[in-house]
Formats: sequence, structure tokens, C-alpha cells
Amino acid sequence: MSLLRSLRLCLVARTGSCQAGPVRLQAPRRWHTSHAGPGLSSASGKELLVKLRRKTGYSFVNCKKALETCGGDLKQAESWLHKQAQKEGWSKAAKLNGRKTKEGLIGLLKERNTAVLVEVNCETDFVSRNLKFQQLVQQVALGTMLHCQHLKDQLSTYSKGFLNPSELSEIPAGPEREGSLKDQLALAIGKLGENMTLKRAAWVKVPDGFYIGSYVHGAVHSPLLHNLVLGKYGALVICETSEQKANLEELGRRLGQHVVGMAPRSVGSLDDEPGGEEETKMLSQPYLLDPSITLGQYVQPRGVSVVDFVRFECGESEEAAEAE
Repeated sequence: MSLLRSLRLCLVARTGSCQAGPVRLQAPRRWHTSHAGPGLSSASGKELLVKLRRKTGYSFVNCKKALETCGGDLKQAESWLHKQAQKEGWSKAAKLNGRKTKEGLIGLLKERNTAVLVEVNCETDFVSRNLKFQQLVQQVALGTMLHCQHLKDQLSTYSKGFLNPSELSEIPAGPEREGSLKDQLALAIGKLGENMTLKRAAWVKVPDGFYIGSYVHGAVHSPLLHNLVLGKYGALVICETSEQKANLEELGRRLGQHVVGMAPRSVGSLDDEPGGEEETKMLSQPYLLDPSITLGQYVQPRGVSVVDFVRFECGESEEAAEAE
């Protein structure tokens, strides 16, 4: 049975689960350090050490070395830690470059009239379940969202865009992170010890009168990742409608579910003849949850016009991604 057919059966039965397993936190890599310097044995020194450890997440050994090197200056010590981690990350990234990255996660982030899909890859599914990798996906999604929101668009209709690996790498990491997304990538590689790649991102912005439906298969939510949704498949579906958005959430989810399961290549037209399972025009395809009707027949009485979509499948080849 093909992977896509298995996915369709999983979606229809609503029993499928691609959820990530329990997060396993790995201890930060230690840098070689020298003997403890004066001052850190005092109560105030210990308090600084604890504060730096909580703020950065690095080991006590590294935090102690940072405070010694920076004369107890907390801000300088934090900067020193980040720079040391950055050096180690780039060194590790250079050694691992070229190793295949077929695993990873799709990340979905929505905010008002904007939605983004991103894909970040790693070598093993084990690492994709690690919180530090998931936080990297979050950074990529947030960076893409900020990039999209800063674009000057004439929103009389919807707008859609894509970012390739090199474009994605140069996007700023955001107000709470230093450098670009490629710097965050190097840090994650240094901490987790696997090759990783920023594969792609897509963004959609819509004005009033439009709605963005969305769906992630095997969705994983974490309170530490705020509104980010993670999974192995994701879809955005752009609809034109006069209905209130509050009434469209379930419809948008079902449309996204259809796109994930049926993998259309174009929207098509309501005038097109109904097709079979191999049909690639979305509106002519058998509706995933009721194959006795087409998707077009499902949406038409609901006052919604499907105008475009984006579909991501984690680990799919470049050729397959371009065909979408």
C-alpha cells in the first residue's frame, strides 16, 4: 500500500496519529574550562551563577567560566556564552554538512490574517522529538511570520510567497534572538549533534472577505511553543467567503485535511468533470471524508470559493515539492 493511500485511510478513519513521542532533553555540551576564579564562592557570586544558568540554559560549569572570564558581569557573561556556543555550533555544522536529512517537522503558525508553513529537516526522528529541535522550528516559523508581516502588500486580494533554503537562512531570528536563522541552525546542530537543514517556508496573507483554512496531520501542541503546531504533513487553504470567520474554522480544517490526504496539484473549476482517485484537480477530486461527492460539491452549498492552497510533506523530494 502506498504511503499516500495509507495516509488517506488514516485521515478518513480519524484514528491516525503521527504525534511526536515524549521530549527528551539532552544536556548541553560542555566546553573545556579552567579552575574557578575568585568571587564565585560568595553568596552574591552563587546568586549570579544561578541567574545566568536559568536565563541561558547552559551548564553550571560553562556559566561559571563565563562569569570568571567577564569579571562577574552578567550581561557580558551571557553574550560570551552565546558566542562560545555559536563557535562550537558552526564547527559541528561544518563536520556534519552533507549528511542526509530526511526526517524533521512541518510547523504551522497563524496570526490574524497571516499564516506560515515551514519545514526543518534533521537526520533522525529521535531528534525531531527533542524540544530543542522543536524550538528551532518555532524560531523559523516566527522569523518567517515577521518577514511576511513586514512586506508591503496591496491586500485587495490574497498574497502568497515561498522562501528557499538560502533565503530562509538569511532571515533575522527575531527580537529575542541574535543573528539570523542560519545562526540558530548552527546552535541547534552544536547542541544536538545531527545535521539539520532549513528546507523551505511558505506564507499567506489575506484581506477581509478571505479566510485561511489550515490542518496539520498528527498535530503536536506544546505549551512551551505557544501557537505553533507541529506534524509531518501540513496544508493552508485560501478561501473567499462572505461568512463570519468564526463559522469557518471547522470547514477550513476539513479542506486542509483533504489537501493533505488527496495531494491535489491545482484547484481546478466547479465546471470540471468529477474525477477518480488519481484526479489532481482539487475541486474534481472525490471528497476525502465522503467519496460519493466531489470536493467542489461539498463546498459549493457552503458559500465558500476555494482559490488556492499550499501543501507540505516532510521529507518529500524537491521535484515533488515543486509539482505542488
